[in-house]
Amino acid sequence: MTAPAPYLHFDGEARAALDFYAAAFGGEVEAYTFAQFSRTDGPGEAIAHGILRGPVELFAADIAPGEETTHVRGVLFSLLGYADADTLTRWFQALADGGTIVDDLQVRPWGAHDGQVTDRFGLTWLIGWED
Repeated sequence: MTAPAPYLHFDGEARAALDFYAAAFGGEVEAYTFAQFSRTDGPGEAIAHGILRGPVELFAADIAPGEETTHVRGVLFSLLGYADADTLTRWFQALADGGTIVDDLQVRPWGAHDGQVTDRFGLTWLIGWED
């Protein structure tokens, strides 16, 4: 795992987010519910701690009442040169499903390829590679 790894807080969508990112990037999801952690400050089926282990790793959990969800502004999750061009292109397309392409994946004047996409959970990803 590279560091830092994002730890995202959701309002009841942690499981869906972890499954979405696993489908996009590959890897395995480990998820533990509030009930499994003996937490009584939220619904028993809510995710108390989850991790996607794979080529891209991240953590996610559901919030308890009164806690803040993840709000990200002015930050890009960069996957520049993180994998080969075909893999990065697939990831870009998968993240765009239900999201918004901010800047198409394209060749830049300096010869690199990159683009930006905001996924359905509101995270903006910068994906690209050098030839």
